[in-house]
Amino acid sequence: MSGFPILSVMLAIPAIAAVICLFVPANTARWLALAATLIDFVLGIGLWAQFDIGGPQWQFVEYPGSLGVFDWKLGVDGFALLLIMLSVFLMPICIGASWVAVTKRVPEYMAAFLLTEVLMIGTFAAQDLFLFYIFFEAGLIPMYLIIGIWGGANRIYASYKFFLYTLLGSVLMLVAMLWMTNYAGTSDIPTLMNTDFPAHAQVWLWLAFFASFAVKMPMWPVHTWLPDAHVQAPTAGSVILAGVLLKLGGYGFLRFSLPMFPEASSELTWLILGLSAVAVIYTSLVALVQSDMKKLIAYSSVAHMAIVTIGLFAFNQQGIEGAMMVMLSHGLASGALFLCVGVIYDRLHTREIDRYGGLAINMPGYAVFFLLFTMASIGLPGTSGFVGEFLSLMGTYKVSTWAALLCTTGIILGAAYMLYLYRRVVFGDLVKDDVRAMTDLSRREIALLAPIAAVILWMGVYPESFMAPMRGDVSTLVARLAHTAPAGDSKPTTGKAPAASPAHAGDHQ
Repeated sequence: MSGFPILSVMLAIPAIAAVICLFVPANTARWLALAATLIDFVLGIGLWAQFDIGGPQWQFVEYPGSLGVFDWKLGVDGFALLLIMLSVFLMPICIGASWVAVTKRVPEYMAAFLLTEVLMIGTFAAQDLFLFYIFFEAGLIPMYLIIGIWGGANRIYASYKFFLYTLLGSVLMLVAMLWMTNYAGTSDIPTLMNTDFPAHAQVWLWLAFFASFAVKMPMWPVHTWLPDAHVQAPTAGSVILAGVLLKLGGYGFLRFSLPMFPEASSELTWLILGLSAVAVIYTSLVALVQSDMKKLIAYSSVAHMAIVTIGLFAFNQQGIEGAMMVMLSHGLASGALFLCVGVIYDRLHTREIDRYGGLAINMPGYAVFFLLFTMASIGLPGTSGFVGEFLSLMGTYKVSTWAALLCTTGIILGAAYMLYLYRRVVFGDLVKDDVRAMTDLSRREIALLAPIAAVILWMGVYPESFMAPMRGDVSTLVARLAHTAPAGDSKPTTGKAPAASPAHAGDHQ
């Protein structure tokens, strides 16, 4: 595939389809959006298949030239590849989830989703600082419209809150980017990742980027926009918000905060670990008392993203690999849980947990899928959730035993609120007549849920296929951070000294 501008093509297809969608009838727009997203998915598989594991860090690089303010430069490493794959995998599922549920202004709705796909892929593939910023910020616009036009009763409030929260931090990030470009003389991201910025400036630059990424993640206490946005968003909007848009913050930490400002990252690790520990415990307790299904899953997302941030700031291979795996797993499991809520919402038009009960009797297929996604969210061994959480917490333990201990309680609390939700919705007596009348999954709904279920099990049973593409990038990042990595408070146990490794065995002779 050398010479073929696959990344530009992956951006062009949904962009062109989005424009055409605006001029065609509703049903044509649905099929066009589905076709465009499936073509991008096939191209994504080609991207993954052609990716040279162990080869150069940056692959599929495209640099046709400068566009004045910024350079049109695209390329992927292992991190970007996996997040692009997550985006193109979830997108056709979102179109399918909207097939019946969305009836008003369908062409505009499909165009908004296709535009979202363009901006997500662009954010992960951009190799110019200002090109990244344009994609990163423009992603707000279609999601703002999706919530504000096709959302629930309180959609205007939720969309404004979402927009203002996420925009505010980004202004500071733009100022930091201008300073960095002026200092380094380039806006090329791979070059900036190896630029040693002065230590006194790093803290301010780190905080400016943190203001944007913390809201996007979302980290406590700037997470309050997320439950409102999820509750008001249409089902597919929630899937893409939880599945991909929350990962933009984690990607930002990986791509900018850690490699560009290693000294500041080390100095402020305590802030990340502290906020993450509070987030895991606080939002898990809040999730326990929710009566709205979407709100409960939204709060669980905040807790899962906190596991991502502690892993990223563990400064070691296990922590960073674990954080990436949690991001991928959460994108699948949380997106699938929102789809499950959408399935029963389409039938009964309420998200109140108390309105349901006994669904295992008349919706056994639904109950099985819902159980699998619940277990993946909890982190059951054999599902995608276990691998990432285990590695992330193991990496964190090397840096801070206290942070690891506090965040591990989140897994116990996570099991509590997810199983409590499952028991109330699926088990018990089928007493309400309208619930008894609900039908099991249609073929369309099975077609949406089955691929996610398959990938969740694949990740849980054979995680190596997801970890191999990013292993070299994690090693590169850990090497960049090595001189600043915090010492950690975990002490070695008393006993025999470790045996000399074979590589150094000759040194002692």
